[in-house]
Amino acid sequence: MPDYDYDLFVIGAGSGGVRAARLTALGGKRVAIAEEFRVGGTCVIRGCVPKKFMVMASEVSHALEIAEGYGWSFEGTKFDWPTFLEAKDVEIARLSGIYAANLGKAGVDLIHGRAVLKDAHTVEIVGKDQTITAERILVATGGRPWKPENLPGIEHAITSEEAFHLPELPKRILIAGGGYIAVEFAGIFAGLGVETTLIYRGPNILRGFDDDVRAHLAGEIEKRGIKVILGCQHTSLEKTETGILNHLGNGMSLETDVVMFATGRVPHVKDLGLDAAGVKIDADGAICVDAFSKTSADNIWAIGDVTDRMNLTPVAIREAVAFHETVYRNNPTAFDYEAVATAVFSQPPVGVVGLSESEARHSCPGEVDVYITRFRPMKYAFTGSDERVLMKLVVDATSQKVVGVHIVGPEAPEMIQLAAIAVKAGLTKAQWDATCAVHPTMAEELVTLREKQSPNTNAG
Repeated sequence: MPDYDYDLFVIGAGSGGVRAARLTALGGKRVAIAEEFRVGGTCVIRGCVPKKFMVMASEVSHALEIAEGYGWSFEGTKFDWPTFLEAKDVEIARLSGIYAANLGKAGVDLIHGRAVLKDAHTVEIVGKDQTITAERILVATGGRPWKPENLPGIEHAITSEEAFHLPELPKRILIAGGGYIAVEFAGIFAGLGVETTLIYRGPNILRGFDDDVRAHLAGEIEKRGIKVILGCQHTSLEKTETGILNHLGNGMSLETDVVMFATGRVPHVKDLGLDAAGVKIDADGAICVDAFSKTSADNIWAIGDVTDRMNLTPVAIREAVAFHETVYRNNPTAFDYEAVATAVFSQPPVGVVGLSESEARHSCPGEVDVYITRFRPMKYAFTGSDERVLMKLVVDATSQKVVGVHIVGPEAPEMIQLAAIAVKAGLTKAQWDATCAVHPTMAEELVTLREKQSPNTNAG
């Protein structure tokens, strides 16, 4: 049997890679992990965590507006961008340090550098004249933002990664994209007082989400002062003395200080050496894997965004656990991607689990029952706000199982985590109805919806 330097070598120290490395090392195996940037990966360093801090910072302005309706008054309130950036960066550094420390405690060797596959058992650490062999290799390099490099003037635009480190808060920003990253950053900048425009080439934002959710959120974010331009995209960008001129396909020209492209993410496989190791990728550049995350190479696995299956941090962690169970505990485990809850930290936020109405009508064997409500939350009773919450249940009429839950409104991400338990368990609408409400809450609407929407009703 060949004598390898390690039993497992992990490329990429994001949430998935770190979990797999720690579990395997704690099981007594020799494990190393390589990271070219900072330990923690996209989520901790340049994704979910810093973005959530930005969301919370930007929500304060709306909270102050609500507070005035309850009798509070404020003078001289202001937001200081450099102060926030410093606090955010200190916390991110702390979290990254915890990830690194936990790897060390588990006995994982952490290598700071870019690892490239030389063959199926060998990696090279670029620029360090270091070659390492391993019996098994796990690729967990995540994804990176994509932008149209052939667009004239694209060099003047930033992506979400640069948005976390802008030297100063712009007065005007245009965000191109209609997915969750674009919508979230639009809410962030608008909440911080930036004149914000969102453009998207499609007919509505959040493609792939339930149509009622998409229509409702589009209306609600406009109430927060975000200008939404649909069915439109850039033709070019032009740098001027006073900003960046956005030339749009509808003939409009709009000048802003910053242009941010949030037009999707792609698997981070560039110059990784996959060909040399016999690892196949698909037409979109994602590493091809089977249900157990195994690649086309017998001893190489891949998890997380680099496989482009379900690009969520908790999913990558579950895939890491499944990998460990399969490979090192003789317990073949495939992660179940059905009924995984997700949240969009827009303003207001979105929480979703299960099927959209359209998906249910295509996949359920018979008819689909839909229960939907829109209402002003109690929180806004004194403020004069016309913001509305949307809640929607999608039910398989034959089995009466609740197969989809969709919420747009305050605390939607918190509610959807618990609703996901019921959907995952396959509970029926009658069981939801039998659950006593907690009053007064928004969440009680989820167990008090009784009237089915008429099939002929246009709920959008």
